[in-house]
Amino acid sequence: MGIERDSMEVDVLIVGAGPAGLAAAIHLSNLIEKAREKGELKGAAASDEFTMMIIEKGAEVGDHMLSGAVLDPLSLDELMSDWKEQNPPAYVPVKSEALYYLTEKGQFKSPYTPPAMNNHGCYIISLNQFVKWLGGITEAKGVEVFSGMAGSSAIIEDGVFKGVITDDKGLDKEGQPKGNFEPGIELRSKITILAEGPRGSLTKAVQSELKLDEGRNPQSYLTGVKELWEIPAGRIKAGTVYHTMGYPLGMKQFGGSFNYAMTDELLSIGLTSALNYQDPRFDPHAAFQEFKRHPFISSLLKGGKMIKYGAKTIGEGGYFAMPQLHSDGLMLIGECAGYLNSMRIKGVHLAFKSGMLAAETAFDALTSEDYSAKTLSAYASHFRKSWAFTELWKVRNFHQGFESGLMGGMIHTAAQMITGGRGFSERLTAEPDHVHMRRLSEMPEARLQIEKKFDGELTFDKLSDVYASGTKHEENQPAHLVIGDLSICYDKCTEEYGNPCVNFCPASVYEFIEDEENGERKLQLNPSNCVHCKTCDIADPYKNINWTTPEGGGGPVYSQM
Repeated sequence: MGIERDSMEVDVLIVGAGPAGLAAAIHLSNLIEKAREKGELKGAAASDEFTMMIIEKGAEVGDHMLSGAVLDPLSLDELMSDWKEQNPPAYVPVKSEALYYLTEKGQFKSPYTPPAMNNHGCYIISLNQFVKWLGGITEAKGVEVFSGMAGSSAIIEDGVFKGVITDDKGLDKEGQPKGNFEPGIELRSKITILAEGPRGSLTKAVQSELKLDEGRNPQSYLTGVKELWEIPAGRIKAGTVYHTMGYPLGMKQFGGSFNYAMTDELLSIGLTSALNYQDPRFDPHAAFQEFKRHPFISSLLKGGKMIKYGAKTIGEGGYFAMPQLHSDGLMLIGECAGYLNSMRIKGVHLAFKSGMLAAETAFDALTSEDYSAKTLSAYASHFRKSWAFTELWKVRNFHQGFESGLMGGMIHTAAQMITGGRGFSERLTAEPDHVHMRRLSEMPEARLQIEKKFDGELTFDKLSDVYASGTKHEENQPAHLVIGDLSICYDKCTEEYGNPCVNFCPASVYEFIEDEENGERKLQLNPSNCVHCKTCDIADPYKNINWTTPEGGGGPVYSQM
């Protein structure tokens, strides 16, 4: 269908109003303001018509923000030295922490907390609330922030990134215009900064077309499943941080849990599991429910109430999986660019810093009115001279060290800590997560089976948790989960892997039901359940599922998360 679109010129376009995108906008605004005060502002930013715009697919800024989260304030202190005086949302200093190894029924407390797990000086926060607060600061600086607007496709002309086309609104399931149809807009920009978070749909397409991931390791991912609980006072003190390893993931699968006391009565709890697992029957959501049955964890939750749920993927491939950070007219920041310290399980502070580095590069490009890859390559130079590079370089081989299992990973980690991140090899390679999945015929008969029975008090089925995520989508719109070849789902995937999408999706988007007329199995797609975690786009063994942006404004609402 040919669609006529309006076109708008923008000087700087930021896609994604998360920590990275908002930090970029705030820092660039500050740089422009300081230069103007000194009478030194030149180039495009000096024009009265200068425009900086952020588009965000969530209905409101912060709606799609999900993290543990423990915030290292280093980069926030650099961005806004007076942030504590600017009425931020609740933040709780970390006061005590511990690392446990769980067996099926018991636990062992580590006598030693590794330096990477030391969180003193950090704060437990709600990322959703923090981003909402930063969004208000950004708008107060005159930046145009448009929520409910998704970046649908990139505008690339002769290898130069020229901007983004926003999502069409008011299409029915067949892709035909309804009465309220509004075509997306061409936002043509001098500089576009992608800040989409993990597995961004635009980032994925751009990396391939512009070959930004050439010579890099493939990104490695975990899926994190989280709930927020109200618990009886006295169970755990505000500011307490517990991490666990072991049960229910076992010795072969990388991952672990986080348990953060936001107040004396509010507990943030979740389980992360690597997507390079072998058993196609593994279910991250069911594993999390099993985790809560463990005596140590259930004792914290007993008598409490689950109030919110969410899931997202986490890009943990490290430095060698980071794509080229720039191209003509383009920069990548935040987690879509791989800014995450997998050993510390932290990325928010690195997201802030990446946005600031990109803002400094953008300011110089606007001053010289040169937006070429040569000019924007200064961003990569700024990164390599920063503490962010130093931090990521020290953990460059961490996640890859666990490719062979937990025990081998611990040995690699010890060697890396001694050698400044090198370990046994200067650069450990990795394979894409989905190639690790084994066919059912290759799986041993004896295996851990996670019981998928839920009591509705401590444990919950996927639909109950999706309801708690606040997820809503316009039902009558094209499915944003695009399956390339349905015959693969019914034939090869059923026989070889048993349709793992039913298991790895933490939101019950994929279901197989029996057709009442002919008794045949039929795939029922429930895109309205999607919590935008992107697990299916990563873990599908045939790469047959493509996650695209739904109509802007849809998706989860992660209030307090």
